[in-house]
Amino acid sequence: MPVAADDGHDDGVVGGGVSGLTRISRGALPSREAQQARGAAADDEDDTGRYAQGRGSHDRTEDAPEDEPIGWRDLWRASRARRRALRAEARRFTVRTRRRRWYWIGSLGAVVLLIVGTLAAAYSPLFSVREVTVVGADTVDADAIVSALDDQIGTPMPLVDHSAIRAAMLEFPLIETYQVESHPPHELVVRLVERTPVGAIATDAGYTVVDAAGVALSTREGKPEGQPVIDVGGGTSSEAFAAVGQVLRSLPSSLRKQVTEVTASSPHDVTITLGASNASVVWGNASDSALKAVVLEDVMADRPADGVQEYDVSSPNAVVVR
Repeated sequence: MPVAADDGHDDGVVGGGVSGLTRISRGALPSREAQQARGAAADDEDDTGRYAQGRGSHDRTEDAPEDEPIGWRDLWRASRARRRALRAEARRFTVRTRRRRWYWIGSLGAVVLLIVGTLAAAYSPLFSVREVTVVGADTVDADAIVSALDDQIGTPMPLVDHSAIRAAMLEFPLIETYQVESHPPHELVVRLVERTPVGAIATDAGYTVVDAAGVALSTREGKPEGQPVIDVGGGTSSEAFAAVGQVLRSLPSSLRKQVTEVTASSPHDVTITLGASNASVVWGNASDSALKAVVLEDVMADRPADGVQEYDVSSPNAVVVR
């Protein structure tokens, strides 16, 4: 059997022996650097696994409270928070309405406070009567009026007793009308309109001076100077006297001072006597008295009373002179 030549290669176990096996095993083993690289990669994989395992464990720890049951305190807190949020939203949307409401409430309160304060001050001694002033007194004694109203001193202005003042004024027949004015803080003003005498009426006691309403102002024995004598039928309460009073009050002062006597038996036949010339003026009724007075003055300027016996102005558009 022929023997194969040895060409310097170890092709089999027989030819190589143990040394051949040794070479083949060493050639198949990895180097030291490769082993170190594989070890580092394994360590990295272990670290990655541990990190993933720890992250999963942490996630399970955070999610753990979701698995816990919700207590009544949590529900109460959530409900309270919801109510607070609703109230906050309601306040935010109604802020303008609430401001408007508070504006009206404040305004009304200020008005009420002002009214109450004013009334309290008005009815307090701060605004009480301390002085009475009489205006328009000529023939009437002003001091007597002040004394008659002495009971009003110390009375608050709104509580002045006008009935008592009216009763006090009745004691002064020369007063035709009066008006009471309050001048805060302490003055009470009484404005008078005195009666104007129109003539005198002959009576058993002498001559009584009267005004146009027939009110007796004074009485004296002799004929009062500057006052014409009035002779009417029916007295001072008759229509004839009312017509005489209206005629005398319509006369201007230039004619009024010349009149010495007035007679009337009815409201339609008033007659005036001029004392300087003793001429008479037929006046008629009291209608158009102002016009009749103007016409009489014009006629007397052309025809003086010295040469005239009678002026008839009963029809002012057709005056007759005799």
